[in-house]
Amino acid sequence: MEDPPLPSSSPSSSTKARGSNDSNTSIGGLNLLNDDLVQNILSRLHAPSFASAACVTKSWNLICNRILFRPKLSTSLSLNPLLHDAVNEVVNKVLSEPIRPHFAIVNVGSGFELSKTLQLIRGRLGFNIPVIVSVANGIIGSDAVTDEFKEVKWGVLFSGFSGDGYTRNINEGIVLTVGYLPGLKVEAIPLVRPSKTSQARCIDDFVMDINEYSASVSMRPFPDAVILIGEASSDMKPVMEKLDYAMPKDTVIVGDERSCFIYRSGNDSRNACGRRGNIEAVALVFAEDRDRVSGKIKFHVALSNGVSAVGAKYKTASVRTSSTDSSTWLTARREGQLEHLDGQTILHDIHELLENHIESPDLYIGVVKHRKFSIGVGKPMPRTCIAYHGVVGGDEEYLYVDGIGIKTGDNFQFYRSDPNSASASLAKVHDSLKNIKLEGNSKTNGDNIVDVFGGLIFACYGRGESFFGHVNVDSSPFLENFPGVPLAGTFCGGEMVRPCTTFLSESQEGSPISCCLHVYSTVYLVMSYTPL
Repeated sequence: MEDPPLPSSSPSSSTKARGSNDSNTSIGGLNLLNDDLVQNILSRLHAPSFASAACVTKSWNLICNRILFRPKLSTSLSLNPLLHDAVNEVVNKVLSEPIRPHFAIVNVGSGFELSKTLQLIRGRLGFNIPVIVSVANGIIGSDAVTDEFKEVKWGVLFSGFSGDGYTRNINEGIVLTVGYLPGLKVEAIPLVRPSKTSQARCIDDFVMDINEYSASVSMRPFPDAVILIGEASSDMKPVMEKLDYAMPKDTVIVGDERSCFIYRSGNDSRNACGRRGNIEAVALVFAEDRDRVSGKIKFHVALSNGVSAVGAKYKTASVRTSSTDSSTWLTARREGQLEHLDGQTILHDIHELLENHIESPDLYIGVVKHRKFSIGVGKPMPRTCIAYHGVVGGDEEYLYVDGIGIKTGDNFQFYRSDPNSASASLAKVHDSLKNIKLEGNSKTNGDNIVDVFGGLIFACYGRGESFFGHVNVDSSPFLENFPGVPLAGTFCGGEMVRPCTTFLSESQEGSPISCCLHVYSTVYLVMSYTPL
């Protein structure tokens, strides 16, 4: 049974017309109860009934506002292979308690149609909130039916047959995250690239759109946090580099580098269509409400690395790029040597260092880039960052790597996927999240303890049970520190985060190095609340 879209949370004019004096309005026998008993009853309602109750009288509206005084995150996962049923399961679960949706994040398997999913979700949650629906390589969350916490990674195709005799794609499932964040404004803002327009200009416009929205709703011209979803064929490195340059250090950015998505903004004017150009990314922007009367919501980030350095350091000697497959061909010199080395020679040395490893790890090069950045006509400023590029192969001429943006003279080092490094890093994440909990328990405001109310995870598809040999490893730092607190996430194709502290926190010269896009990592976004 489906509920109708959630109604407004304020008393309607028709209700006021029937009786402006609450004491003269008979609502069953509830008008005889005191406010504490009414609050106890209303707090047990499902969200649709709760929203309707908030529209009945002014006194009930005030009680409902009191119930939802604090922020709330509600999440649910379903592996039901039927889209309509799966959506009903997760929506019914997140709406089983009082909540007023301010945004929704929906992650689905490739077996579910994005546009149909969006239509079903908006039909249940309403049409005036931002919603992002994206395809994931796996989903993380609590099952809507069993409440069992699961990390689910999908393969490509089901190896057998379904009951009707047809091969079936097993990438069918959904995790839904709905947030109520009083004191923040939330909106979805797209990165649109019209034809014949440079990417650099579009990224500048995107950054300015985010800041202009923040300035329009907040006392500051920057957002508190951004969840960024990139389109699979787009290069998100320059996007993250520009955002990292343009935003203050306390603006948190997390997300999935490569996905397929559809979105709708709360404001229809921001819903870009294909005629305007390609939509290369969408940002869910969280900006402090200038009219905030509740407490302070804070976003925390943590990062678990899953790679370790291998071999000597190199400097690129020559660089060619291929626009057809967005790859780079390069030769290099070992640090302190003059000889130009081809790809075959370089990889031979690396493979010799890895010959004792039972499984062949994935290889990357981490390139340190010294660049100048600016927004619009602003003065370019120097900045150092590191970018990972997947190693494709090598021959007697070149080393081939994914992506572009590498220049002659850039320094780089090889990195391999490493479960031992990931496990050690997870222990540090556990301690970092524990510190948030301890800090919250040590600070009080009146009788209210600072608390964590939700979290999101963006984990590399290469991790999970096949990487660690155990289930739910990536989720464990959060689950152990915050039992019972809603948590959801995805296995994605590239993990984005800033600010963060990595094992490459400083360059040889001692200046900070920024690293916003990671490989074989897991990014944690933790949300906490401090009452006024």
